[in-house]
Amino acid sequence: MPTLENYSQFEGRYWDTAAIRNTLDYQGVKAPHTGEPFTEAMLLGISGGVAFGYFTFHYKGYDPQVNLLTRNTFGPMETIFDRMGIARDARQSTSADKGRQNLMAALEEGYAPLASPDGSLLPYNALSYDDANWYTMPLVIFGYEPEAGEAYISDRSRVALTVSTEDLDKARGRIKKDKHRLLLLDHPDEARLADAVRQGLEDCVRLMTEKPPKGSAKNFGLRAMEHWGEMLEKTSKGSWAREYPTGRPLLAVLISSYTFLGPAFGKTMAAERDVYADFLDEATAVLGLPALENVALRYRNAGEAWRALLGALLPETVPFLSDVRDNIDRKTDLFIEQGAAQLDEIVACNESIEAAKTASESDFPMTETEIADLRGEIRRCLKEVRDAEAEAVAALKGAIA
Repeated sequence: MPTLENYSQFEGRYWDTAAIRNTLDYQGVKAPHTGEPFTEAMLLGISGGVAFGYFTFHYKGYDPQVNLLTRNTFGPMETIFDRMGIARDARQSTSADKGRQNLMAALEEGYAPLASPDGSLLPYNALSYDDANWYTMPLVIFGYEPEAGEAYISDRSRVALTVSTEDLDKARGRIKKDKHRLLLLDHPDEARLADAVRQGLEDCVRLMTEKPPKGSAKNFGLRAMEHWGEMLEKTSKGSWAREYPTGRPLLAVLISSYTFLGPAFGKTMAAERDVYADFLDEATAVLGLPALENVALRYRNAGEAWRALLGALLPETVPFLSDVRDNIDRKTDLFIEQGAAQLDEIVACNESIEAAKTASESDFPMTETEIADLRGEIRRCLKEVRDAEAEAVAALKGAIA
């Protein structure tokens, strides 16, 4: 039957690198410098490494969002494939029947295929369906049993996720560009590893210090950190004081900022600077470049500054905000450790967060002065992050010069 025997790859946490890491591991790929499966840290580094982006979104009918990027988002998967010389076989069809056939054939051939279905149609994500929007991120499908009506997925959790074949078919068929698409990966070219690592290191420096490949310079890198700091300090258009003075808008952007920075969005509490430091340790061995050891230490220090910033967004000193933070952390931990086994509790956490948003519309439990102090503390922590990041990227630039 089309389910991979002995599939046990549930180590990855961030969609792109997790899917690649778990697929390569199942297919027996070993890293030449360790003799072990490629780590997610190595894939993060090769993809372009850590970065920063600051974006705000205000759409009618939706809560405002502040979205914070902490890694390269300019085609990271294709970058990994190209740099590592990973050949891929894309199988796609607009036909649901053909899509199912392609999936079962890939599994029977021994592949752990990557897919990008609409996550809002996969019940374990506990997301509300929206006709106007969708949520698509890569994952691994390792089983599809039509007779039992079940499909098996590896997606950020430490355990297998089970969905109905009907739900998976619908999710795979919703988004036009990814309709029933599968990606089958071949083995990397070991001879390319050192160059892939070097290119990833160079990317990290560029993404933090130079003009981005596209988009406004104020939204990326060290400049974006300065811009965010200005938006926390000023009262002009676009500032937090003007756009999110109190109430539901303020709570919504605190929640989105906290979510995009941390484990709820597949990252670590250190904004993945600890993961990048692990990559630098591996890069030291691959390139024979001891100077990277000192750079890794600087990124670990930067990670501690990020932890403080994460804490400042929903501080424990404000019970109302601390309760929201606890619910975000609780549902995230439940999913990572137990998958959908505690789905009712995950849903209850989501309901508590929504209830807090509703309550904040009429009764936000902070005075104007306290809110100004909150913005000031976030800005203070952000400055420490910016200083630590500038020091780390300068050390990286010097080490690879």
